[in-house]
Amino acid sequence: MPKFYLTTAIDYSNGDPHLGHALEKIGADCIARYRRLRGDTVHFLMGMDEHSQSVIQAAARARVTPQVWVDRMADLFADFWRRLHCSHDDWIRTTEPRHVRGVTALLRRIQERRPDDLFVADYEGLYCTGCEEFKSGAQIVNGHCVEHPTLELVPTKERNHFFRLSAYRDRVLALITGGQLAVDPAIRRNEVLRLLEGGLQDISISRVRLPWGIPFPDDEQQTVYVWFDALINYLSATTFPDTGYERLWPADLHVIGKGITRFHCVIWPAMLLAADLPLPRRVWAHGYVQLAGAKMSKTAGTSVTLTEAIDRYGADALRYFLLREIGFENDGDFSWERFEARYTADLADTLGNLISRALSMVDRYRGGVVPRDPTGFATPLETDARAAIARYARAMDALALADGAAAMMDLATRANRYVGDTAPWALAKAGRDAELDTALANLVRTVARLAVLARPFLPVKAEAVWALLGTGRPLDAVRLPDLETLPVEGLRVHKPPPLFPKASATVSERPESA
Repeated sequence: MPKFYLTTAIDYSNGDPHLGHALEKIGADCIARYRRLRGDTVHFLMGMDEHSQSVIQAAARARVTPQVWVDRMADLFADFWRRLHCSHDDWIRTTEPRHVRGVTALLRRIQERRPDDLFVADYEGLYCTGCEEFKSGAQIVNGHCVEHPTLELVPTKERNHFFRLSAYRDRVLALITGGQLAVDPAIRRNEVLRLLEGGLQDISISRVRLPWGIPFPDDEQQTVYVWFDALINYLSATTFPDTGYERLWPADLHVIGKGITRFHCVIWPAMLLAADLPLPRRVWAHGYVQLAGAKMSKTAGTSVTLTEAIDRYGADALRYFLLREIGFENDGDFSWERFEARYTADLADTLGNLISRALSMVDRYRGGVVPRDPTGFATPLETDARAAIARYARAMDALALADGAAAMMDLATRANRYVGDTAPWALAKAGRDAELDTALANLVRTVARLAVLARPFLPVKAEAVWALLGTGRPLDAVRLPDLETLPVEGLRVHKPPPLFPKASATVSERPESA
């Protein structure tokens, strides 16, 4: 089975996670679950970025040490990702010894192979503590960082270690234009290409020794710059520099936010080239979750708490809403009205309604046992299902997650239409048993397929639906090719509880694990 090493950006330990963080983690988890459905051997990495001035400041405000602060934040973030059913295989923190070893090893490897690429010089500029980055003129609007307009830029002058980034402009440009390093979606690739075509400047990769960070090799007066440190997490999580890291490296996909493409698509490839290491195969830069047109931001105070978003209808509903309504490419607005509308139309009235109707009719007309279809599934619904599965696979392969969710929901819509067209209740009343058997078998097979297709988006509800079918087979053992001829004859199914209760239902009627 092919290897698929997938990573997300690691999050700053300076405040609570919000919906912007959640979109990235849920999207990456959806991709990881889909790749497992394809049959790939997936290794999914998430983690925390714990070395920065913002961490020092946050810890000081809380009157605790940086270590106490990052431990607290790591537990908080990890708990939210568990609540959102993220299925990561590894969790890395940049304060871990394995990461410190990886950072030191990569710097020494560059020193050995390209000694001229590291040098000491003076640096002066405006520093954004929100981005943990010096800002150029194009990144400053009205005297503030475009990403953190509420923060003051800090004039900074230091003597630091530098990396000769300018030497790698042509090679990185050629790798992206040639497709060896895929940068997607196209709008982000074009932004990166324009940045490269404009030329690159050498960058500072250390800071005068902070009380919190990784010491620069052979210079105890300097600390490795947080972004140079953070990028290496993808490599240090593979056991680098120890033998065997090649089992995972290079990464097959980095999932990041659009605001950090310069680091991942320019600086990180140059660092790896300088160290004679393979580059990641693909970087996907998603858009932002906005609230009334403004980026979700802890610093700016424009955020909806994850707790209230999860509590509204459960984690699965939030996962589906973010990936179907917001999407994984452009910016999208969050509102409770849109959440309510999508939940009701898609999950309650379409998917939940279909599952309830289909399984209840098998219980009512066939004692809960799925009949054999005498036509051998030669029906319009079977044709629709095969087309929807193919459309779903194309979308998911392309990381068009909203389109994948739409293909799944379109199949549920068509199945509901099939119920109306065949009218099983009328067939039962008229004693047309063969036609009734065909309708019921096709509906159950569609429900089974939907449970499989829904799992990347709705992992808890998908498991619940699969359990109602009584297959005796774990859902995570089913693979995409199995959907071609998914057997359902003879299954003893169960009437479902309310899977997606509407807003009028009480909280107690909305079981998270139902």
